Formats: sequence, structure tokens, C-alpha cells
Amino acid sequence: MNRPNENEYPVYYSNYINLVEDDDIISVLENQIDFVKKFFINISEEKSNFRYAEGKWTIKEVFGHVIDTERIFAYRALRISRNDKTPLPGYDQDLFVKNSNFKNVSLQNLVDEFISVRKSNLKMFKNFSSEMWLNIGTANEKLISVRAIAFILAGHLLHHLKVIEQKYMK
Repeated sequence: MNRPNENEYPVYYSNYINLVEDDDIISVLENQIDFVKKFFINISEEKSNFRYAEGKWTIKEVFGHVIDTERIFAYRALRISRNDKTPLPGYDQDLFVKNSNFKNVSLQNLVDEFISVRKSNLKMFKNFSSEMWLNIGTANEKLISVRAIAFILAGHLLHHLKVIEQKYMK
């Protein structure tokens, strides 16, 4: 699988896609499961509720946002892979986090949830034909391909783990 071309996604996703170093996106997505397990193993429940500044999300909220995004983008990939040309809506990430229950869910439960969601998405991605990966649809009023979505998911996770490391773990 090749990286998505720049015309397959909105420019604001370049930051995420550029974080993905390997073109074998299935392997990247698979390897991120173990990486997530190791990343969160030493973060205590107390620390997972930490905000580095007023109005910022907690570690659990950041990771919950990653899980929400994983689900939403996988749904987009499914619809687009099936050549559904219906424009798909965007979503308000702040509204999702505000109305979540992440504060009452253990960090380990969130890790387990991420793993379940990612494994499910991997099964879906592995079943796509080469043509399906190249399908382009509309999401949040912008054109996007299925393969771009897979790269965005991988890069989105990397981005937020880097934020947690730099802003929360000092």
C-alpha cells in the first residue's frame, strides 16, 4: 500500500499523515496496539485525571477522544469503501469529550476499549480490496480516501501520545 496522495485528504490532516513513517499501514496500526499498552502501563489512575492547564482535557479525555475519533473515522472508511457518495458530517470533538463519561472510566478500561476498537477496525481494513482503499468520499465537507483515513488514524494516535508525553508527563 502506498501513502495517500495529497489530493486524497484535506491539507490539515498532513500533520497526522506525516507522523506515520512506514507505508505498511496495516502493520503500523497493528504495532500501535502494543505501543499503547506499553505507553499507558505506568500512568496511574490519579495521573490519568491530570490536566496540565485550566480548560485542557485530562489524559483520559485525550485518550477517550482518540477512541471516539477511531470509531468515527472507521465508520467513514466503511461508508467510503462501499462507494457511498453520501456526504458524511463532521463532529464536534469538544462536545463529545464534554458529554463523555471518561472521568468515571478507568484508564485500563480505556486501553482495553481502544484495543477492541482498533482490532475491529483492522479486521475491516484487511478485508478491503485494493480498489476499496482508493475510494474517495466526502466527510466534513472535504474529499478523503479510505487509505488516507487509515493513515490519519495512525497519525492521530501518535500526535496525541506525543502531546501526553510532552504536556502531561513532565
